[in-house]
Amino acid sequence: MEWITDPQLWVALATLTALEIVLGVDNIIFISILCGRLPEHQRAKARTIGLMLAMLTRIALLFTLSWFMTLTEPLLTIFSKAISWRDLILIGGGLFLLWKSVHEIHNSLEYNDARDTDTAIVTTASFGAIIAQIAIIDIVFSLDSVITAVGMVNELSIMVIAIVIAVSVMLFAAGPIGNFVDRHPTIKMLALAFLILVGFALIGEGWDLHIPKGYIYFAMAFSVAVEILNLRMRANRRTVELNKSLPK
Repeated sequence: MEWITDPQLWVALATLTALEIVLGVDNIIFISILCGRLPEHQRAKARTIGLMLAMLTRIALLFTLSWFMTLTEPLLTIFSKAISWRDLILIGGGLFLLWKSVHEIHNSLEYNDARDTDTAIVTTASFGAIIAQIAIIDIVFSLDSVITAVGMVNELSIMVIAIVIAVSVMLFAAGPIGNFVDRHPTIKMLALAFLILVGFALIGEGWDLHIPKGYIYFAMAFSVAVEILNLRMRANRRTVELNKSLPK
């Protein structure tokens, strides 16, 4: 623990923690959308368990670094492209994310159609099924996190502390984000579109088609900013209409 007295390593810890939080945004969105399928009294518990699983997965990968690094060794060749276990995990995770996002969009559209005909049926999933899906995607999202940590610092203790702090911050943020997504269907649809984008990025990464993460996060931030402006505009319009309807 000699790094405690080294200012440079404190800077590295702060930087790595910030990056871990940024890399965890898509994980929070995915968990929040999945938890929305649960009864309201189970959502907070599922979010907490999901993020704790994410933290444990990341730490477990860090403590098996020698094995983790072997994931990049060629396993098989497809169309003259060497495929490693890491590539297979990324491609499989991307396909899972695409399937799950499209499935959720389909369910949302079906639900809206049913609601329009006054025959809405709210589809819920079992608690165990949701946790299992969260655990699967946590493995995929953990790869990015661990690769970033290994690339930035050499001290295992710093990596673990950064991940624990990042997940602790995400635990506080997951509730408000989940509630916000639940209250605004258009935000949920936008979040699902983000996950489709992330799914394609994971598949591309598995085929060595590297898409700079900065572009993806900028597109997400810009889209969210535009949607927030739309929400404000609709809220202001409702206020004006309400004022017009009031007797003078």
